[in-house]
Amino acid sequence: MDQGRLLYPRMVLGIIAVSFGAIFVRFASDASPLAISAWRLSIAAILLIPIAWMRRTHSLTPRMVLWCVASGAALALHFILWISSLSFTSVASSVLFVTTHPLFVGMASYVLLKERPTRALLIGVFVALVGGSLIAVGDLRLAGQALRGDLLAVGGGLMAAIYFMIGRHVRQTVSATEYAAVTYGTAAIFVLALCAITQTPVLGFSGPTFRYLILLALIPQLLGHSTFNWALKHLPATHVSILILGEPVASGFLALLFFREIPTGLNLVGAALILGGIYLSLANKERSHVHPS
Repeated sequence: MDQGRLLYPRMVLGIIAVSFGAIFVRFASDASPLAISAWRLSIAAILLIPIAWMRRTHSLTPRMVLWCVASGAALALHFILWISSLSFTSVASSVLFVTTHPLFVGMASYVLLKERPTRALLIGVFVALVGGSLIAVGDLRLAGQALRGDLLAVGGGLMAAIYFMIGRHVRQTVSATEYAAVTYGTAAIFVLALCAITQTPVLGFSGPTFRYLILLALIPQLLGHSTFNWALKHLPATHVSILILGEPVASGFLALLFFREIPTGLNLVGAALILGGIYLSLANKERSHVHPS
């Protein structure tokens, strides 16, 4: 099965789409992280559920539904932690630390999925993470709000790793549309429940904020995350995770355009290392030892 010609162009499109997430969150800043997460996930779920129902394949067994529910809980926590981090640290650092998930995915893939990483993949992950660390040096502070934001983003990265690992397992038998519909729906219910418990407002925002909330659902979520869910059937979770390390580069460029967050020399070197790491991790893709289940 030759998925190569469509796989990587679609992944590039997905990375660009998801990179707009931090930008839209900043523009919707009069909404709380919980409210932003609730709107993003709810709109995506509402749009996907009817499509998934029409295309249902009856592959969603009770066991697979439980896995999707677990994935949805991890996705909800990922967004809550990451969106919260953007209130305390820069776009570049937030996106960098939330994309630490290759570390978690790489370890868990070997232990749980028996997907033994190649040497090229390990070198690529290391080089990309070194590059990501350089991006953070310019604004990483060891105390105060920046550290709080960085730690929240790392927590979001851990939740993203769990989300990708479960997705890799479920997507072997469940279609991307059905998986995304149940996962996004579960995550939306989880976040809406938290909004109710904490009495967090989800209405009453300005017109521009609502527009950016809708854009969050359409572009980073439906186009970006759904592309990654599709790719999880064709690539190991570690490969999908390392590809998403391109997000800090794209988000940093967008932050420069929209917020005038000017990159330092270290940022530029870090971005080059991230791209180099992605290339190295995929150079010997054919030799990856992939177990389909």
